[in-house]
Amino acid sequence: MPIKTQRWCSPMGLDAGLRVLVCRYRPRGLPKSQETWDVWHRELAPSPELFDAFYGKGRTPITLDAYRERYIQEMQAQQALIAELAARVDRGETVTLLCSRDCILEQVCHRSILAGLIEAARRK
Repeated sequence: MPIKTQRWCSPMGLDAGLRVLVCRYRPRGLPKSQETWDVWHRELAPSPELFDAFYGKGRTPITLDAYRERYIQEMQAQQALIAELAARVDRGETVTLLCSRDCILEQVCHRSILAGLIEAARRK
């Protein structure tokens, strides 16, 4: 089964499987009754320092390549959780990684990098 990625506010199909919010912060003002995810793993989001570095808060923004490299380094501490998600996919479950509604460029979003890390964990 696949690993999917979406924004948390995107309409969910019936085949979304386990919906995992991978944002550092819970969406503001969203009532719990309107949550679109099954579990929230904030530890799979970039650290606040990495987020600030990428968006240039207080300094020149880092490159996308530097962001990817640093995010992958941060995820070394989350190998058990990544392996757990990989095992779900191996058992035939669909896992959908959800990120911010403001994150419209999937190719530069950490959810896409994370999907690659989960896929790589499946091969181990």
